[in-house]
Amino acid sequence: MYRIVRKERLHDTVSLIEVEAPYVARKALPGQFIVLRIDEQGERIPLTIADYDREKGTATVIFQKVGATTKRLDTLEEGDYLMDFAGPLGKASEFDHLKGKKAAVVAGGLGVAIAYPQAKALNAIGADVDAFIGFRSTSLYILTEEFKNACSNLYIMTDDGSNGHKGFVTSALEEQLKAGTRYDEVFVLGPMPMMRAVCNLTREYGIKTTVSMNTIMIDGTGMCGGCRLTVNGETKFACVDGPDFDGHLVDFDEAIMRSRMYKAEEKLSDEKHFCHLTGGER
Repeated sequence: MYRIVRKERLHDTVSLIEVEAPYVARKALPGQFIVLRIDEQGERIPLTIADYDREKGTATVIFQKVGATTKRLDTLEEGDYLMDFAGPLGKASEFDHLKGKKAAVVAGGLGVAIAYPQAKALNAIGADVDAFIGFRSTSLYILTEEFKNACSNLYIMTDDGSNGHKGFVTSALEEQLKAGTRYDEVFVLGPMPMMRAVCNLTREYGIKTTVSMNTIMIDGTGMCGGCRLTVNGETKFACVDGPDFDGHLVDFDEAIMRSRMYKAEEKLSDEKHFCHLTGGER
């Protein structure tokens, strides 16, 4: 069992939990993830490790309430326990070659939570980091102060322009590229359509681009095959071959199509979710 030692609601739909998991904390690296299960009847869900503390023996994950399991997860509080918190899984992101070089981290929505450990790690090895992060509105900001401490330049875009910078992260990145800024590598995390758009842009400039693929995942060990995707014409599994891949080689059209395969089932599961607080379906 894994005890929740800290919980913070970042805003109405996104929460952070810090979990007592010493074996995970001991080995965790940026880019890796865990698979958790609330109890014996719960489904397995993958969540990227947003932070870890080796001395305290804790790992932090950030999640959005989008389905039955994440909504139920949000009902747990400090002192409650998770049945499973397996990891770290996946290959860690590779940064050493960027020491003393310039990198960009681009993220949107909840992808910002996944991108923060990337920016933090790049900064720690001495890379010059620019971050481009996007939200629908200022009311949905998360980790903006943390990014300021990890980056040389932080560009925040909003869909509604509520922060005075309306538009997409791709627009902000393109503006810097047109101005002559050159990056040795770009890391992209978030919704697949956004990652595809960034890759299309960086391909024009010949910039190496690494994407973190958030595919459907069940066991996290490569056995179920749910996370498969096509990279450079070959079948890969995000949980064991990734989640990082060369974004210019990923078949995003196929990946986006597969990510939408179970939308109807997800909606049905949420609608028929049994509420343990009220004792009935809702």
